[in-house]
Amino acid sequence: MTEARYPFTAIVGMDDLRLGLLLNAVSPAVGGVLVRGEKGTAKSTMVRALAGLLPSIATVPGCRFACDPAAPDPQCPDGPHAGAAVAERPAFLVELPVGVSEDRVVGSLDLERALAEGVKAYEPGLLAKAHRGVLYIDEVNLLQDHLVDLLLDAAAMGRSYVEREGVSVRHAARFLLVGTMNPEEGELRPQLLDRFGLTVEIAATRDADERAEVVRRRLAYDADPAGFAARWSERERELAERITVARELLPQVELSDLALRQITAVCAAFEVDGLRADIVMARTAVALAAWAGRTGVLEEDVRTAARLALPHRRRRNPFDAPGLDEEQLDRTLAEHQGPPDGGGPDGGGPDDGGPDDGGPGGDGGGPDGDGGPGGDGGGGGAPEPGGPDRPSGEETSQDAPAPPRQRPGGSRESAPVAADRPYRTRLFEVDGTGRGAQGRRSPAETDAGHTIRARRPRGRLSRLHLSATLRAAAPHQAARGRDGRALVLRRDDLREQVRRGRESNLVLFVVDASGSMAARQRMTAVKGAVLSLLMDAYQRRDKVGLVTFRGAGAELALPPTSSVEVGAARLEQLPTGGRTPLAAGLLRAHEVLRVERLRDPDRRPLLVVVTDGRATGGADALPRARRAAGLLAAQGVAAVVLDCESGPVRLGLARELAAHLNGDAVSLDELRAEGVASLVREARAMTTTTRKAA
Repeated sequence: MTEARYPFTAIVGMDDLRLGLLLNAVSPAVGGVLVRGEKGTAKSTMVRALAGLLPSIATVPGCRFACDPAAPDPQCPDGPHAGAAVAERPAFLVELPVGVSEDRVVGSLDLERALAEGVKAYEPGLLAKAHRGVLYIDEVNLLQDHLVDLLLDAAAMGRSYVEREGVSVRHAARFLLVGTMNPEEGELRPQLLDRFGLTVEIAATRDADERAEVVRRRLAYDADPAGFAARWSERERELAERITVARELLPQVELSDLALRQITAVCAAFEVDGLRADIVMARTAVALAAWAGRTGVLEEDVRTAARLALPHRRRRNPFDAPGLDEEQLDRTLAEHQGPPDGGGPDGGGPDDGGPDDGGPGGDGGGPDGDGGPGGDGGGGGAPEPGGPDRPSGEETSQDAPAPPRQRPGGSRESAPVAADRPYRTRLFEVDGTGRGAQGRRSPAETDAGHTIRARRPRGRLSRLHLSATLRAAAPHQAARGRDGRALVLRRDDLREQVRRGRESNLVLFVVDASGSMAARQRMTAVKGAVLSLLMDAYQRRDKVGLVTFRGAGAELALPPTSSVEVGAARLEQLPTGGRTPLAAGLLRAHEVLRVERLRDPDRRPLLVVVTDGRATGGADALPRARRAAGLLAAQGVAAVVLDCESGPVRLGLARELAAHLNGDAVSLDELRAEGVASLVREARAMTTTTRKAA
């Protein structure tokens, strides 16, 4: 017996998320919801609960692609369906696991029928199953890039195109796309981010009574799922009926010219890219009016639609936090209000009533009860990183940062220094062929990419190379007594595909934060360079880590993660001061890489050491640093040293360090001028040569 779903109306709080999901249930054309929030906030629970509220759909009996009998797909592989009967079934909630294969997503050749019967038949994938239902992706930001591309195509076209292994199929694939993600684990590619109609930021409540109610209800559900669901069944039924009524009212809602001008003015004021935001806002405002039982769009509908549809479309670079300046939103709406007499359905203000005056199910706050600012979209726009920067060696001028603090040991620690804006670097690529996680940086044998050859399986067969398998089996059919059309296969005949794609890497930054780096102009440039490399890592889908060293030792400021945004935030707040324990920084990096190698042996690391090469803290400080560098070189770790030394007299210590690391050195000026692509390739070539020699 299937376990009862947790009731949608039993979930406490999270009004904005509740509203976003319900608006998509009323009008799937809104385009789905992206739910961003910390772990353990019931994101997945609420999405799964929504499926139980969706109205049933009419389908053609036996059609695997959920064709609507009233308007069947003329290209349906199971068609034609002219004059077909009608069957009712619930709308499906299809979950797309992060580790799903491409074949499972789009479908593939039915190998069993192809090999046993000689029939070329198509086996539908998850996109076909999700048609006219919900496609739910938990941890959508961790989805591999080639799968993201498939989703982009289907979401944009409303159809899935399958051209593979002799199969050519086209079928409808229109679905409500819902994704959940934890921003600490990395952001989404901008192309997929824009495909989500709405976005909602959620966090666990800090109210003790509300948290207690959440725990109380969850424990009651775990003890008796069926009984708990039965107690909420009446409210669930009422909410499902309200969705049905709103769907029926939706075609009657009028979007006046005034409301449309407000929508386009808001999108123009926030400088969002393209016109998708305008269309999504218009559809959302209409859905809000239908949800409230109205046939006219109010200004409050436009305001609420902006809060849900614009925050994720305002990011200009990976380090901008999503958000919306609600004061600017109010100013823009005020500038485009209608005449004072307020005729028409959209001329009203906040006192004319919001999109709703209550909540579905009476669970202590409706999803759209206030309709005003707050919730997930607040916080204003992202500030300009760093603010005004006046490079100067004088720390006592009136524009200088706060006076240095005295650290316990007598050394001084300066206040954090802002970074230069990041600039574009060229691709730095790993020589050779890796086997790491799917990414966009270095050549690798991956699950995606193009097939370059076939080979015998190594362990479990994962990607069958059909033509190579048939060629291997063909010469032996007479000896095996082939009967009729059936093909006789043995395990020795099986061949798997070898695909060439790209992998992501682990980029570990080791940053010198000592007093020798504390000059304002130098540290500003250094942080700008590291931000540039972080942006490159974001674009290439790398993991990043940050080790800093100063004073008495080194610390892991950022454990290896896919979230370069967290790395950028840690870098911005990085204080400087004290001695230069270079050896401690390199040894800490060695330990971090050792642990990561145990966790993910296929992900190849790149060490980026940001320093002027000085080492203090005793007469043997520099020899100890060189020995630590030799330890990393012996492990085959490719390295690049970002030489931060400046001034007319230079000691060249950073370049000496690069030699001990078997890497290369590049100055800040060189990095800005030409990028580090060629230098990393040379470093990787050195590493490859060293490994072959070993």
